[in-house]
Amino acid sequence: MTIISISLNDTILKEINRIQHEHGYSGRSEVIRAGTRLLISEYKNTEKLSGKINSILLLIHSHDTENTVSEIKHKFEDVITTQIHSHLKNNKCLEIFVLEGESDRIKEMTRQFQTNRKMDLVKLIIP
Repeated sequence: MTIISISLNDTILKEINRIQHEHGYSGRSEVIRAGTRLLISEYKNTEKLSGKINSILLLIHSHDTENTVSEIKHKFEDVITTQIHSHLKNNKCLEIFVLEGESDRIKEMTRQFQTNRKMDLVKLIIP
């Protein structure tokens, strides 16, 4: 097995430790491998999408990143049918986008949010 080095902030490291202990993983590496397998599985399922689809995109982000969310969402108004914005605790916001359109556009919108480090959660749901 190849050994790699990664950098994690204290918050993520604490969560990995918590997950390790609560779920009985043998070590941090096993938690990270499990998370990586989930990410790969989700990516493969999204990659297969084609044609016109309906979906829901969930975002959680800090209130101060609202401009970033607006910049991205304005590029994809052609696939957004509904957007709901809600304020959560601890200066966080929840965005719910109901999407309808070509899968390539929806995948690109999702990718732009996923690769933006300012997002706490990005989850595409395909019914």
